[in-house]
Amino acid sequence: MRPSFHPRLVNGPFDDPGLFVPLTFRKKALLFDLGDISPLAPGDILKISHVFVTHTHMDHFIGFDQLLRMMLGREKNLYLFGPRGFLKNLQGKLQAYTWNLVHNYDEGLTITATEIGHHGRTAQSFDCRKGFAPSPQVNAPAGLPIAMEDTEFTVYTDILDHQIPSLAFALKERFHVNILKPQLAKLGLEPGPWVNQFKTLLLEEADAGTEIQIPGSIPGAAAATFTIGDLAEKIARITRGQKIAYVADAAFTPENEKKIIELALEADHLFIEAAFLEKDSSVAKEKHHLTALQAGTLASKARVRDMSVFHHSPRYTDLGHLLQEEARLAFNRS
Repeated sequence: MRPSFHPRLVNGPFDDPGLFVPLTFRKKALLFDLGDISPLAPGDILKISHVFVTHTHMDHFIGFDQLLRMMLGREKNLYLFGPRGFLKNLQGKLQAYTWNLVHNYDEGLTITATEIGHHGRTAQSFDCRKGFAPSPQVNAPAGLPIAMEDTEFTVYTDILDHQIPSLAFALKERFHVNILKPQLAKLGLEPGPWVNQFKTLLLEEADAGTEIQIPGSIPGAAAATFTIGDLAEKIARITRGQKIAYVADAAFTPENEKKIIELALEADHLFIEAAFLEKDSSVAKEKHHLTALQAGTLASKARVRDMSVFHHSPRYTDLGHLLQEEARLAFNRS
């Protein structure tokens, strides 16, 4: 099975947090947290369509300026999500610059930002061609645990305590469509754009009788016509969707523990902060962060398939292996 998501941490475990998730079957990518993004190639940055920010401490949001600079002058819609206070902080970033020349751009960037809180969500747009002046705010019910929904996947969220609100996220594919190549060959069909059309129709729950025209396997050959239901039965295997969870900056409290476990439950991969060793748990508690042992224990309780820890405190420089080992031991204990 070819995965739909190929997540990778943007930086090393001692550097700014950030998880880059390219979407295999689209020329798009998602980004979780906006710390330093300079390790990403320009082509990767330009694929980013949605950014999910846990909170706006500098190491989680300083990369916004680079993202903005890269996307200026391009016809693009960028969607941002963050916790309470996010819109004010984003507007402060945008207002820090002078935009008297943006009318020279032939193409314009539009940023749509959504602030997620316990009692609701608020969305606001910022149009490059208007100097990023904020649009009127639009309020909606909280809608937790869903941050955003797409035909192929859903991003879930919950609000953790980091002394301030800090969002955690889970990205879940609705289901995965595996195309059986031997069955294609038996039917004399060649892969092509029609395969993505077929997958999209399945995800959109199109009627099983909907027809697809499939080009002939050789030039000049007549096109074949199949229904969605027929193709699903003959050339596809539909399996459980892929799930990725991301947790950064959270105190180890009973409420946070419950939320993290529920959000990450049975994820294929959990990316979770491990700022301190357990021997320094008093410091972790004071700073509202997780220890490596706590991170590994949460991963184990959530029954995730794999785990990566990151966001290590600089006090352990050259000792990262100890944090990794402590987390892994706790994860494998069950």
